[in-house]
Amino acid sequence: MPWRVGPARRSAGERPDPYRVWLSEVMLQQTTVAAVREYFRRFTARWPDVAALAAAPDADVMAEWAGLGYYARARNLLKCARAVVADHGGVFPDTAEGLRALPGIGPYTAAAVAAIACDEPAVVVDGNVERVVARLWAVRTPLPAAKPELVRLAGRLTPALRPGDHAQAMMDLGATICTPRNPVCALCPVSEFCDARAEGIAADLPRKAPKAEKPQRLGFAYVAVDAQGGVLLERRPEKGLLGGMAGFPGSVWDTAPAPAPPFAADWREAPSAVRHTFTHFHLTLRVFVANVGGAGFTPRADFHPAALPTVMRKVWDAAQAVLVPQRSV
Repeated sequence: MPWRVGPARRSAGERPDPYRVWLSEVMLQQTTVAAVREYFRRFTARWPDVAALAAAPDADVMAEWAGLGYYARARNLLKCARAVVADHGGVFPDTAEGLRALPGIGPYTAAAVAAIACDEPAVVVDGNVERVVARLWAVRTPLPAAKPELVRLAGRLTPALRPGDHAQAMMDLGATICTPRNPVCALCPVSEFCDARAEGIAADLPRKAPKAEKPQRLGFAYVAVDAQGGVLLERRPEKGLLGGMAGFPGSVWDTAPAPAPPFAADWREAPSAVRHTFTHFHLTLRVFVANVGGAGFTPRADFHPAALPTVMRKVWDAAQAVLVPQRSV
């Protein structure tokens, strides 16, 4: 992992960069390591330190973030970077308590950065660590109610010496051996201490409370293209889903939204609706397309569909069924 400094390099005197540790932890929230690796390399090549990121235009960071989802993380990333530069001289605080005071940094991220980059024996508990701890002590209380107990038990394991190596080892143990399904107990270095393995219930833990079914929301999206291929885009409000991101005009997303075209035109409906799932709901968008002219269109040379958030890329893809025949005339 490009953000890690292993024990051998640490012994040789290399120290983890708090900026890189923090950036990786924010990216890894709700995202896999495989997906994050290339994003991390691109971010650090373009913005190699917190000062560079703090000075970056919002739109550039949002565009680079496209595809990672959960865009509030990108907005908080910028707020935090700018606070570090403005309030701390470009140097991250070296304690979990100090890190918690920064915008967008919660208990887990603060503990991870403090332990890995600053050698503070902070208790680092992500989903992998929760699973390992739940099995070691055979904690039967379902998540999320079990979280306080799991943090307390993880604290009993956290050492004063090399807490960052310990935290990363626990995460790796959960990611590679103590996996959600079919844990490889025969290869586990702590299997002899595992109560769940002794009781034959390792694969059943941690238990989880039943998830509520996600509600369904509907909406309309409008793709307008001029004769030169320019596209009408709007900037979404800073607060809320996809805050600050570019997208196509549309209606509110609700159970029974009203059509909301940006202007009168010969709007043609795309044959396929767009379906997308957010954290808390499923969304279905009906897509309408018009070939029109007007002011305020983004020139085709400046329009990059890959920089759109995923749901808006899906809208653009759905619109092609109507746009492509029109262009071929």
